[in-house]
Amino acid sequence: MSVTAEKKQEIIKDNARQANDTGSPEVQVAILTSRIQTLTDHFKAHHKDNHSRRGLLMMVNKRRTLLAYLKKKDVGRYNALIAKLGLRK
Repeated sequence: MSVTAEKKQEIIKDNARQANDTGSPEVQVAILTSRIQTLTDHFKAHHKDNHSRRGLLMMVNKRRTLLAYLKKKDVGRYNALIAKLGLRK
């Protein structure tokens, strides 16, 4: 259910601010978004999987926290990220 290593490297490359950037909020939010989408698809087939649902809720809350931090620090980067990932319709 997790993101493959190749997919994760691709996400990091697409969202990194500079070379070898894996810790910026943009990269962390992009990886969490990919994992959330994977789990959302999983729940379409396994709707009674409540243990994984708890993990999904924790990931959503972590993403919300990171987005709030990014919005507080730099609104331009925040707006670019949510537009790129398709969040906040």
